[in-house]
Amino acid sequence: MYQKQGKSAFKKDLINILKLTEHLNNPQQRFKTIHVGGTNGKGSTSHMLASIFQEAGYKVGLYTSPHLKDFRERIKVNGVMIRKNCVINFIKRNKTFLAANQLSFFEMTVGLAFEHFAKQHVDIAIIEVGLGGRLDSTNIILPELSIITNISKDHTQMLGNTIAKIAFEKAGIIKANTPVVIGEFTPETKTIFQEKALKTTSPIYYVNQQQENTFTTDLLGDYQQKNINTTVQAITILKNKFSKITNTSIQKGLQNVVKNTGLKGRWQILNKEPLTICDTAHNEAGLKLVIEQLKKQQYNNLHLVLGFVNDKNVTVILKLFPQDAFYYFAKPAIPRGMDTEKLAKLGEKQHLNYKVFSSVSKALLAATKKATKNDVIFIGGSTFVVAEVV
Repeated sequence: MYQKQGKSAFKKDLINILKLTEHLNNPQQRFKTIHVGGTNGKGSTSHMLASIFQEAGYKVGLYTSPHLKDFRERIKVNGVMIRKNCVINFIKRNKTFLAANQLSFFEMTVGLAFEHFAKQHVDIAIIEVGLGGRLDSTNIILPELSIITNISKDHTQMLGNTIAKIAFEKAGIIKANTPVVIGEFTPETKTIFQEKALKTTSPIYYVNQQQENTFTTDLLGDYQQKNINTTVQAITILKNKFSKITNTSIQKGLQNVVKNTGLKGRWQILNKEPLTICDTAHNEAGLKLVIEQLKKQQYNNLHLVLGFVNDKNVTVILKLFPQDAFYYFAKPAIPRGMDTEKLAKLGEKQHLNYKVFSSVSKALLAATKKATKNDVIFIGGSTFVVAEVV
């Protein structure tokens, strides 16, 4: 399971998922899909799209990862998680096959999602890429549209340590004669996307992120504006095929993302006094945007409850945060969590005012006790840190 193990759980081919879907009679061929990849923003964009389709009256499957609290968050239809019995029965029915073929946790989950969406007769399923694109288990669908939100450095052990290599992996979701929307790009990534789109004769659309957009969302992060622009561009292309989508359903969909899909952990306010915010941003590019917004808040003191996984460049990440904050370091409760000893050494090097705690909840409790009502508490650094507080 990648969530716990990291790199050793990553399968570098599609053999297993193809075997599994064939065993399940190819459920992924029985409904329409939209495929959403990219380094940051793919989760929010997927939830925005699902919410818009729901508001337009479609039955919508939503597949995302990782989950925060409950495995079933990964597989939803119209915002409702898959039932426990469906998960249990899927494993019971297919146990011999799954064991014999040594499927990974992620491969099994993708197969389960595809079967569930087919059985539920969804009109459309929004499928978020797990990791990368080209070799991701979700990459056996033939979508109506592909979306690549942006490219930055993350999961470099699997995807390569340059932007060009990562962009090549993400571009793997561009399918023959299928439109693709690119949310953000640089001259370097644009070349890679264009080459792939040319090979596959796929119409390619670049989002103008400078363009003023009148749409707003109930998701509070400043960075969501980029995801809105990407989502609206995608919906504009899809409108011809999905005639029930109107401007009103776009507007309502973007305004009711949390209500319609249950999305959590994106600039989520947990408390008003002191203002307590959590966010799942976990790489340099994502955290930069979150910290920019954090610096705009009015406060007397800033309290940072932080933990990381051990495959991140935490030295670079810590330098992004304000030096004059109070730091509360904890290890997220997963095997991949970075030990607080190591984190303390990095804090020491950067002359941070820090304390170490045996759990995220203890770190948050200490921050809450120390903070006054005019302070701000931020919890983040990893999806798994946020999972422990939402």
